[in-house]
Amino acid sequence: MSNENSENSTAGAYVTSGQEFTRDANYIATRITRDGADGYPVEAGRYRLVVARACPWANRAIIVRRLLGLEDAISMGVCGPTHDRRSWTFDLDPGGLDPVLQIPRIQDAYFARFPDYPRGITVPAMVDVPTGQVVTNNYPQITLDFSTEWVEHHREGAPQLYPEHLREEIDEVALKVFKEVNNGVYRCGFAGSQEAYDRAYKRLFDALDWLEERLTGQRFLVGDTITEADVRLFTTLARFDPVYHGHFKCNRQKLIEFPALWAYARDLFQTPGFGDTIDFDHIKRHYYVVHEDINPTQIVPAGPGLANWLTPHHREQLGGRPFGDGTPPGPVREGEQVPAEHTPLARL
Repeated sequence: MSNENSENSTAGAYVTSGQEFTRDANYIATRITRDGADGYPVEAGRYRLVVARACPWANRAIIVRRLLGLEDAISMGVCGPTHDRRSWTFDLDPGGLDPVLQIPRIQDAYFARFPDYPRGITVPAMVDVPTGQVVTNNYPQITLDFSTEWVEHHREGAPQLYPEHLREEIDEVALKVFKEVNNGVYRCGFAGSQEAYDRAYKRLFDALDWLEERLTGQRFLVGDTITEADVRLFTTLARFDPVYHGHFKCNRQKLIEFPALWAYARDLFQTPGFGDTIDFDHIKRHYYVVHEDINPTQIVPAGPGLANWLTPHHREQLGGRPFGDGTPPGPVREGEQVPAEHTPLARL
C-alpha cells in the first residue's frame, strides 16, 4: 500500500476540496491519417496502441480495434491495472518492459517526443514504434480514425461503426453520453463538495433515465446496428455496478435495476468484441487502489457477482442487426485474451 508521503502516492491527485471535478480535455491533437498530413501516415506495423484494460477510454480503443480486425496492422501493449502519480506501467510484461517499445512506463514515450510534457500521461496512446515517441492520446479521435483512416486494413466483414449517413446523430448522442455519463460518473466520484456532488448526481441519473427511455424501444443507440456511440456507452456501463455505484457514490440505483439499460449492456457484453475485452479484476483493482483520495484503505471489494452478465437479454426481439452487413470478429488473438478468472466468459 502506498502512503500519503510517498512521492508516488496519488493522494490529493483526484479530488480538490470544495471544487467540482473538471476533466482536462487538451489531448495531443496529432492524427494518423491516410494522407499523413500530420507527419504520421497510416502504415501497418508502424504504430503500437498502448492501453490499460482498467481504463474505460482505453477499453473503447481495444473494442474498436477488435471489431474492425486491426490486430495485424496495429499491435497492442497492455499496462497493468494500477499506477502512481507518474504514469501507467508495463508491470504485466516480463521484466516490467513493453516487449516492443522496451520501456517500463508509457510516460517514456511521451517524454521521448515532449521532454517537458505538462499534462496527464494517459491511455490509450498511439506510439510510433520506430522513434518510440507518442503520436496521440486523443482517445475520441483515435477510434474514429480506426474506422475512417484505416479502412484498407479492416478485416473482411468489418462493421460500419461510423457510417456517413448517421455521423451527425452518432456525434450528437456520443457527446451527450460523454458529458453526462462517461464523464458524469467521474464528476460524482471526484466531487470536492456536497453541492458539486449533488449537481453531478442529478445530471448523471437524468441522463441514465433518458438512455433508459431511448433504449426501451430500440436495440442500439443510433440506427439498427452497433455504432461508435454504443462502444462509448458500453465501457461505462460495464464498470457501473463493480465501481461507480459504490466507489463513485452513483447509487440511486444499480445498472441491474434499469430494465432496458441492463438488458442492452448484457446484449453488447455477449457480443464478440465487447465482453471478451472486459477484465473485471483489473477494473476493480485500478479504481479501488489508485484513488487513494476516495478509498484510502485501498481494499478491493470481492463483489459483485458476474454470472448475471451471461443471462438472456431478449434484446433481439427489438430487431436490429448488430454487425449490419458485416460479421462478428473471430476468436480473441492469442496473447490478448482476458484471463478466464477475471471474467464470466470462457475464452472465445
